[in-house]
Amino acid sequence: MTGWPILSTVTFLPLVGAFLILLIQDDNELARRNIRNVALLTTVFTFVVSLWIWGEFDYQTTGFQFVEQAEWLGTGITYHMGVDGISMLFVILTTFLMPLCILASFESVKTRVKEYMIAFLVLETLVIGVFCALDLILFYIFFEGGLIPMFLIIGVWGGKRRIYASYKFFLYTFLGSVLMLVAMMAMYWNAGTTSIPELLAHDFPASMQAWLWFAFFASFAVKMPMWPVHTWLPDAHVEAPTAGSVILAGILLKLGGYGFLRFSLPMFPIASADFAPFVYSLSVIAIIYTSLVALMQEDIKKLIAYSSVAHMGFVTMGIFAANAQGLQGAIFQMLSHGLISGALFLCVGVVYDRMHTREITAYGGLVNRMPKYAVAMLIFTMANVGLPGTSGFVGEFLTLLGVFQVNSWVAIFAATGVILSAAYALWLYRRVIFGALEKESLRQILDLSRREKALLYPLVVLVIFFGVYPMPVFDVTAASVENLINTYSAGLEAAQSVAQAN
Repeated sequence: MTGWPILSTVTFLPLVGAFLILLIQDDNELARRNIRNVALLTTVFTFVVSLWIWGEFDYQTTGFQFVEQAEWLGTGITYHMGVDGISMLFVILTTFLMPLCILASFESVKTRVKEYMIAFLVLETLVIGVFCALDLILFYIFFEGGLIPMFLIIGVWGGKRRIYASYKFFLYTFLGSVLMLVAMMAMYWNAGTTSIPELLAHDFPASMQAWLWFAFFASFAVKMPMWPVHTWLPDAHVEAPTAGSVILAGILLKLGGYGFLRFSLPMFPIASADFAPFVYSLSVIAIIYTSLVALMQEDIKKLIAYSSVAHMGFVTMGIFAANAQGLQGAIFQMLSHGLISGALFLCVGVVYDRMHTREITAYGGLVNRMPKYAVAMLIFTMANVGLPGTSGFVGEFLTLLGVFQVNSWVAIFAATGVILSAAYALWLYRRVIFGALEKESLRQILDLSRREKALLYPLVVLVIFFGVYPMPVFDVTAASVENLINTYSAGLEAAQSVAQAN
């Protein structure tokens, strides 16, 4: 490695905090407070380091930056790290949400605090590693390794059906990834390397691309999740603790979309073009079907979970539109959804900490006792609907615009999801926030504490800021998106030339 290994620093820094927490032996209130503080300071410092990387990032460069490479396992398998305009912002999203998750757990998690904080710090390392890895094997280790801490977070600190939800989450996501591992081995045998930059320049045979594409699709579709392999998500969200839901919706769902951008589109362009109508069909079904299912939910968390599946449908549509608007919209939608869905789950956690129920019927008239909470939740609800002036609008509009250029009927059907999202989101808000304060249990409920304001207010600012001025995101991603489109187009043109020659 030449120079300071800044990506390794930001990736493995959370493990340093986890090690410091391990050294705290006592099990009393003072020790638990120290554990929480160490975890929070570690994640904040990691976020600061990631901001420094962002500040040093060259927006005009299409290739990978801050590259680190060292011998690792031999036979061409190296420790290889780097970021481009696409992965850079996902690193920032991860390091930004993690301190909020730790802070959100200060009051709600009272048992096995040490293990809980260590699990989150290990998870942060593994997720950042996914976005920085430039070697197939390294990527796979980080990608699959993230299942373990999340499995524990749901299974140990979750709700009544946490064991069922954690095993369902693990089995769904792990089984899909087994096929991806087989495909990676085939890619190594064909290309003679596991280096992602070299694989991006390698032309895989057209006959090979189809099954490689499906093998990766099996993993990424479950991870997003796409319909019909989405059924693990509502259970995982309902049973997970608040911070677990935030990290699951805010970051882990984005691993699938990132995989499509990093592997499927540029490495298998022929298969991506051939199967784009298939992806459009699944995306439209997800948008309409899961929005209708969300309308029928009685649990707040489950409603937001189904909403996430619907919004990820816009992402997959935009990615496989394979044009500038679609790709920029898909990336922006993933980043925006990370903020909005994370904020909504934090809002659920606020009232759950007070009332210990997520049933919609248990609430009503909260605006009378919690006006600040009502305003914050209104902004996040409007962003989830896609109201102009919020970040939710920008991503959805661009993905629809990109898809419309490719297939107008797909865009028209998908646009109905905007109407349906308004229906279930406003229905939820009215039931929980408005109306008379009739339930006796709600009469003494308190508004946002200082800690809760520190959680929600930054998200309010960011959701509005990026809704009004999204250019900081587009500036970072523009060169990499253009390079991705060129790589995809070149692959298709090469295939057409071969077909005409034959």
